[in-house]
Amino acid sequence: MSSAAAGSAKPSPRTVVPMVETVLAFVNTRADGGGRQELFGDGHAFAAWLAERDEFGGETVATDADAAAARELRDALVTLLLAHSGDEESQGEPLRHAEQHLRRAGALYPLATVVTAGGVELASPQTGVPRVFGTVLAAVTTFAQTGDWGRIKACRNPPCHFGFFDRTRNGSGLYCSTGCGSQVSMRNYRRRQRRESDAPSEA
Repeated sequence: MSSAAAGSAKPSPRTVVPMVETVLAFVNTRADGGGRQELFGDGHAFAAWLAERDEFGGETVATDADAAAARELRDALVTLLLAHSGDEESQGEPLRHAEQHLRRAGALYPLATVVTAGGVELASPQTGVPRVFGTVLAAVTTFAQTGDWGRIKACRNPPCHFGFFDRTRNGSGLYCSTGCGSQVSMRNYRRRQRRESDAPSEA
């Protein structure tokens, strides 16, 4: 569930609000080359992960098909977050495919507007795994309306692609850590060195 109090001030770009944490918790479940394990590998693993996350309703029965749907939704979101980081490989067809998938997800997991004296929030009216997916979409929608949606990014260092919130003043962050930034810089340096060594020398 994601909320936005009526008349509340816009959060600072450096403030990680609950809906950002919800989105990052969901997208940062994929395996990578640095030791992180796939947490949505099957229904049992997906259910075990949900049991530890109160924001998604806690303990939930999940099937292998549910885990596959979770991976698809997560990977579509990661593609968007890579686009926020300016990753060239996520542009074009991958981004169009991801946006199409998210439009379908929006139709499958509709949200309800809950109005109270304290504010207005979007919430999933569904139960079980559909409620989980709806909660992710509610968090995305609510945060996007703050104007800082582009600050939720995925690290441009492959194969990391770890989701992070860009706290830089001008929103120019590209990597989840200085370590990833250094790795990319070193790879680029070595690539330039190889090109220069392979270039024919002038007579």
